[in-house]
Amino acid sequence: MPIDFKKKKAFFNDVVGVEEAEGLLQWISDNPGAKVDLKACSHLHSANLQVLMACKPSISAWPQDEGLRVWLENSFIDK
Repeated sequence: MPIDFKKKKAFFNDVVGVEEAEGLLQWISDNPGAKVDLKACSHLHSANLQVLMACKPSISAWPQDEGLRVWLENSFIDK
């Protein structure tokens, strides 16, 4: 399962495709203050990035993959 939803944290695993974006948006909406753990994520479809950027959940762990981590961290910097 690309995203494992728990009560207050979503764990992203491996490749998280476009199919998960709607469920992610719903889960974040239903769980204010929720956190996202991207540690095991190896690829994130831009639709999910848009959900994360719009909803601004707390990121509890960035991806282990350095390229993906840098890309995501830079996407979350307020400009």
